[in-house]
Amino acid sequence: MIALLVLAAVGCGGGDERSNGAPERRTPAADATWQWQLSTPDGDPPNIGYDVGVYDLDLVETPQATIDALHDDGRRVICYFSAGSSEVGRDDGNFTDADQGNVLDGWPDERWVDLASANVRSIMSDRLDLAVNKGCDGVEPDNTDGYRSTDGGGSSNGLGLTEADTRSYLRWLGEEAHRRGLAIGLKNTLGLADDLAGEFDFAVNEQCHRYGECAELAPFLERGKPVFNAEYVDPDTAAEAERQRKATCAEAMAAGTTTLILPLDLDDSYRNACPAPK
Repeated sequence: MIALLVLAAVGCGGGDERSNGAPERRTPAADATWQWQLSTPDGDPPNIGYDVGVYDLDLVETPQATIDALHDDGRRVICYFSAGSSEVGRDDGNFTDADQGNVLDGWPDERWVDLASANVRSIMSDRLDLAVNKGCDGVEPDNTDGYRSTDGGGSSNGLGLTEADTRSYLRWLGEEAHRRGLAIGLKNTLGLADDLAGEFDFAVNEQCHRYGECAELAPFLERGKPVFNAEYVDPDTAAEAERQRKATCAEAMAAGTTTLILPLDLDDSYRNACPAPK
């Protein structure tokens, strides 16, 4: 669940902003187009051949040469990382046992982390620094909705995380990102969209159309900030793919989301894109 977001200057737009004397940060426009690929076959580099403004790829695994190539092509780079979970197999964080709670539902190699922990925040600061060092223009921190968790057969996140904890943590992340000149996106965490839309630069969502939740992201759209959305579908036939595309894209155009129809594996094996919102 680690990714990187890449925003092209052409077809993407977005402005340069300053926050309290911090370095300039470049933010995506509301009509930016995107592609999302979190896994690659046989360790190959991700496919960056789409004519879009935004690529969503892995921060740690994406080669520096890929980021450099995107920059050389006039694109912006925003890097996605897990800000609310630990991951087996990652060597970019030294979480203690006390930092970690229950596993994420459907992701047995990930555990929720304590958002108030000084150690967790130190690890996340290192991830923000890595984003700067790799030349990213911004970040998209994932897994920040543990306070809503009912993982592990009906148990909670295992850490007693609350909405207030999450709001405080996300505001801290936003301030740290902006202090480094990085744009920042709100990933899912719909219950805090209204609170944070004024402080975050864009939103990334999974299946708000399927679950009827897109209206909760309206505070971003009302401020001219994009909502990048993915709907997970893996059709059996071309005819079914086109039927699904038409139905989903009609909803996306009405809601103003920038929506892709993708396989759950996010492996670039299938992609159907809705038109950019007007």
